[in-house]
Amino acid sequence: MSNAKEVTDTSFQADVLEADKPVIVDFWAEWCGPCRKLSPILDEIAREHQGKVDVVKVNVDDNPAVASKYGITSIPAVYVFKDGDVAATSIGARPKQHFEQAFAEFLG
Repeated sequence: MSNAKEVTDTSFQADVLEADKPVIVDFWAEWCGPCRKLSPILDEIAREHQGKVDVVKVNVDDNPAVASKYGITSIPAVYVFKDGDVAATSIGARPKQHFEQAFAEFLG
């Protein structure tokens, strides 16, 4: 399983919206096969860009308020938050290179 911090409806404000650096949020669910395939890719990105960006996970089944607020209807959904706002998104399991290109400006 992933090393990424689990964020909840309760902790989302502090962990993501008030973070002092960009945060990559992986919206996922236990039953989602593509989500499980994506997890090690995001863990690798987190390790390689440690200190520049945080990577966290939100289980959409356990945290419906956050999922609803951001209109998550397909998972995996990966959002980058910067200064409390959605700065970039990617829907679906993609190769590492996709995320490195799509989120390059946040990875330093």
